Amino acid sequence: MRIVGVKQADRSVWVGALDESGRQVTLVADLESFWSSPAEHLSRAPSGAILATEDVELVPPVLPSARVVCIGLNYQDHVNEGSFSGQELPEFPTLFARWPASLTVDGAQIPVPSGEDGLDWEGEVVAWVGSTLVDATPEEALAAVVGYSTFNDVTSRRAQKQTTQWIIGKNGDNSGPLGPLVPVAEVGEIADGLAIETRVNGEVVQHASTTQLIYGVGETLSYISHTFTVNAGDLLATGTPSGVGYARTPPWLLQPGDVVEVEVEGLGVLTNYIVGNAARHR
Repeated sequence: MRIVGVKQADRSVWVGALDESGRQVTLVADLESFWSSPAEHLSRAPSGAILATEDVELVPPVLPSARVVCIGLNYQDHVNEGSFSGQELPEFPTLFARWPASLTVDGAQIPVPSGEDGLDWEGEVVAWVGSTLVDATPEEALAAVVGYSTFNDVTSRRAQKQTTQWIIGKNGDNSGPLGPLVPVAEVGEIADGLAIETRVNGEVVQHASTTQLIYGVGETLSYISHTFTVNAGDLLATGTPSGVGYARTPPWLLQPGDVVEVEVEGLGVLTNYIVGNAARHR
């Protein structure tokens, strides 16, 4: 089962399940109802209206109130390649936030902001939380995860590096393409190892396994839950491996006309198209 969002004529969002061909989507429930009991909805076959995907607008099945928490520097090789090379690994994960408004879907265009020389790719995996977590143990936190998605944490590097805080560089328009949610029951736990690969215009630029994660999903969600309540529908982006563009010699950034793909074993391929800044003004 691959779970997506479907925007209705009244601008409300329903959750739907894509068929294997990707040409049809079966409605499951409205967004609020789905996230009130996601495990229950994922445990049974969808039985709602069937729509052709070409006739609907697909969007991330993300609640407007959801928190998108991202782990930075979560693969040792990525730490070693960038501006943090040589520094001691911190005891706790480096976390930053995305707003749901920055998220988009497979096939979407990603504009290069006017202040940037290009954009950088960061292929990774997102975990979806399915129940409330307060002061949770790592085991409890991991058990609350209901699914995973392919994700590309596309980054505006100039904005990111201008200050010690990363948020502006991580929230460009349409800069967070997110694949369909695949239930844990179908993909297993990412600690067991999922291959992850990023390609730019067909050339492999990142290739790794999620066995290389420094901070695990359960322990990170547990850590977060000791400060603020993690709710059903919140997301955790687990970080990117080595191979990003800014750390290369010379730097290599995405330009209008480029095609970037992220493929994660069991989760599918996420393909997006880089366009000029003018696309932001439509």
